[in-house]
Amino acid sequence: MLTRRDLANAVRFLAMDAIQKANSGHPGAPLGMADMAETLWNDFMSHNPGNPAWFNRDRFVLSNGHASMLLYAVLHLTGYDLSLDDLKNFRQLDAKTPGHPEYGIVPGVETTTGPLGQGIATAVGMALAEKILAKKFNKKNFPVADHYTYVFVGDGCLMEGISHEACSLAGTLGLNKLIVLWDNNGISIDGETSGWFSENTLARFAAYGWQTEEVDGQDGEAVKKALARAKKSTDKPVFISCRTTIGFGAPTKAGSNSTHGAPLGEAEIEHARKLLGWRSAPFDIPAEIRQKWDARLAGQQAEKKWQKLFSDYAKKYPRLAAEFGARLQGDLPGDWRAPLLALVEETLKSGGPEATRNSSKKILEALAPLFPALIGGSADLSASVGTKWSGAKEITPGNFSGNYLNYGVREFAMAAIMNGLALHGGFLPYAGTFLVFSDYAKPAIRLSAMMKQQVIWVFTHDSIGVGEDGATHQPVEQLASLRMIPGIQVWRPADAIETAAAWEEILRHKHITSCLALSRQNLPVLSRAKTITVEKDSTTKDATPTQLLLYTMHKGGYILREAAGEPQAVIIATGSEVALAVSAAEILEEKKLPVRVVSMPCAEAFDQQPVAWRCKVLPPNIRARVALEAGGKDWWRKYVGLDGAVIGMHDFGKSAPGKVLFNHYGFTADNVAKTVETLLKSKNTETK
Repeated sequence: MLTRRDLANAVRFLAMDAIQKANSGHPGAPLGMADMAETLWNDFMSHNPGNPAWFNRDRFVLSNGHASMLLYAVLHLTGYDLSLDDLKNFRQLDAKTPGHPEYGIVPGVETTTGPLGQGIATAVGMALAEKILAKKFNKKNFPVADHYTYVFVGDGCLMEGISHEACSLAGTLGLNKLIVLWDNNGISIDGETSGWFSENTLARFAAYGWQTEEVDGQDGEAVKKALARAKKSTDKPVFISCRTTIGFGAPTKAGSNSTHGAPLGEAEIEHARKLLGWRSAPFDIPAEIRQKWDARLAGQQAEKKWQKLFSDYAKKYPRLAAEFGARLQGDLPGDWRAPLLALVEETLKSGGPEATRNSSKKILEALAPLFPALIGGSADLSASVGTKWSGAKEITPGNFSGNYLNYGVREFAMAAIMNGLALHGGFLPYAGTFLVFSDYAKPAIRLSAMMKQQVIWVFTHDSIGVGEDGATHQPVEQLASLRMIPGIQVWRPADAIETAAAWEEILRHKHITSCLALSRQNLPVLSRAKTITVEKDSTTKDATPTQLLLYTMHKGGYILREAAGEPQAVIIATGSEVALAVSAAEILEEKKLPVRVVSMPCAEAFDQQPVAWRCKVLPPNIRARVALEAGGKDWWRKYVGLDGAVIGMHDFGKSAPGKVLFNHYGFTADNVAKTVETLLKSKNTETK
């Protein structure tokens, strides 16, 4: 008769064999957590291997992602599209089994994990998503949103600061359908953790407001009873400390850090087979064990039952069902551009100077009522960053009927929680903080981009224009560092019109992480009298002049002000510096030096345009180019070349009024004009 240990050993030996074949990986955690995984997946998880995207599935997050072979083995055994050959290809080029779980590559993986702590924080977002959707859509006898979020964590996840941020908020909100199992083995890479991780972890989580207990993690029945108790919690997330032995089953290496990040070796594995009574050859799983693990039929039945429930729900609550479906599909509301266009046209007619953070808030006021999926928030800066529009309703402990989160001063957790909301489905998350504090969130923003999630960042106080707050609050290198993240789009609009264009483009793209960099100080609405817009084609033949203007801005870089005559030089600028570029061009025009001004609100969008557009905006024959941005300088060399000039920041800023700082660092029309003249003189000298 098969025992729980037999089923768990199938996970252990698939993990050992795959890691040994790859000659790379982390066997210790999979061996230690196999009993926990067997109990959770065979007795509690509601999921459908045949449809990993089924909405009402339980979510499982392996926060200690180095234990990836545990998850791959479980997914294979339960029936996901992950073959034995995939396991044998562990950690190889283009495999479905990368070294750490990656969303979008491995069926059944809910989020990319690896950087420790981010998994549990992302799971907080998933659990929160379930709560909000349940409050909105569930009706008596119709629990259409009703599932749990389970997380495995290791010591490293709990040592990382993000776990403190996220779990504190989870406790405050009372996310009772979030259940975390800690692989409490007392070992990390450097050895026994008692020398650097000695806190009372259960007391810590109890202080957060969690329900806690401790069990023997190698006793499947004990884990089962703990999980059953956890599911009875009505107002608290649950933290279960599972005492385990790292590398359980390895005869000479169990309990040692030597099992953490290196294959066990053929001899150790052979002895483990004898110790655990496993008689099968590498990668061979007995049929009766496969049958016990196979979750395909149960998954199909669970999804079919839910589909019947939702079908009946749709008949009784058709409006809610339609909204539910649209939100899960990420559909854009009909005619959502109309209020945006109206706002732009009004601004073009009579708009005065305005900080782009305020322009952004006006856009949210116009659009947010049309987007039920939109969920906002801020890291204790709602008024400063303009993310809280008048119709926003706060989510508070025990009350999940809102659409706005006060994250507290927790930028990193905020970023990961937004990832969880997006990954769960049904939400379009956005949140804000000061641009300089993007550094606190960047590791999770990187994962947003890696997973191609539509997560929107509203970063304000975008330059030395912050003024008296000084160098600690004045971003210098942040714009460049965000732009360096593959797949991300960073928009730094020059005025209210470009801000509207940025929001329009951001909302259109389902699979792009976007950042808005917005000003604290007022910026003028720029004249578009000399702007060159896109030409009408089959897709834009019915477009109004305002729509054509926005389409032009969507290109990321465009000719804002054409020269009076054949341009001899080009000034490229973003944000608050675009107005300076225009003023400099006017000075040069009086000196009979025709200069083109290019506004580049989003370099990433510009770089993706056809060559014809990029050459039209930045003609290859015009080598006299000046880039202008109150940030790091080197990034702009890709556009101006070594023979061009960049006016940017060369240190961290100072504490003084913003206008004083702009003058101090050379962000003046006169200095820009002088720089262009110097370039033109040098070019003329070279020609002679």
